[in-house]
Amino acid sequence: MSRDAAVAKRYAKALFELAQQGGIISEVEQQLQAIAQTLGEDLEIRKFLSYPNIDASKKLAVLKAAFGGSISELLLNTLELVFVRGRQELIVEIYEAFTKIAGDVLKQAHATVYTARLLNDAELAEVAAQFGGLTGKTIIAEQVVEPALLGGVKVRIGDRLYDGSLSGKLERLEKQLKSKAL
Repeated sequence: MSRDAAVAKRYAKALFELAQQGGIISEVEQQLQAIAQTLGEDLEIRKFLSYPNIDASKKLAVLKAAFGGSISELLLNTLELVFVRGRQELIVEIYEAFTKIAGDVLKQAHATVYTARLLNDAELAEVAAQFGGLTGKTIIAEQVVEPALLGGVKVRIGDRLYDGSLSGKLERLEKQLKSKAL
């Protein structure tokens, strides 16, 4: 584990413990996700936050303004500490570590479900339930439509990929036929 990953994990663990005490784990996770997603997508904000000459309070004020007061006091205090210590580049890693810690403690896992067509809520819930039984965790599913899959589903939970897509089956069949032809 790199030094930055270890530091991010410490921040995430402390944030999780405080959120757990306050009973606001899911709210903090959603807020942290929104911030991490914004930083991942917006180069200008990322550049602004990385300037060492800008005071931490000004950086925090920009985040407050950007999210319109929808950030909890607990998360604001954590972000202020992160900025004061010059660790703003770790916010995405803190979110990822927080999600993993919360998932382990609460027996939850985030899954990305790739399908050829958009599933309705009941179908997505059924896929989540099936993988929940497989993993022993409650699955929080997010769907991504990939027409190239042709049919079936592909599910990513953490670093594991379950490929039941038609295109995946065709690729495996092609490899099997090529290996027998040699």
